[in-house]
Amino acid sequence: MRLLFVCVGNTCRSQMAEGIARSLGHEAASAGTHPGSSVSVNALKVLESKGISTQKLYPKLVDSIDWQSYDMVISMGCGVHCPLIRIDQDWGLNDPVGSTLDVFENCATTIEENIRKL
Repeated sequence: MRLLFVCVGNTCRSQMAEGIARSLGHEAASAGTHPGSSVSVNALKVLESKGISTQKLYPKLVDSIDWQSYDMVISMGCGVHCPLIRIDQDWGLNDPVGSTLDVFENCATTIEENIRKL
């Protein structure tokens, strides 16, 4: 399944979702409405602790993604409003930006559970 994960900053949740989805065999990408300058260090640590490659992860603007080529577009939460793209699911996850590694790990666990249910 081709999955696109969107959020505001594209530095934490959606990046972890992209990496986790790829590790589970999906074709995945992520993007943000207002992407940050780099992926969160804690998001990278969590993925690396799971043996997931982080080499190709970087913040991307949602407008630069061909969202129509994806089977499902998933909002991570934060009331992301992308009027020009469809949102198939909103997972309503709290943004862990600035939080402890434990918060990121819990968020990643929820993301993995959600992806496995697709």
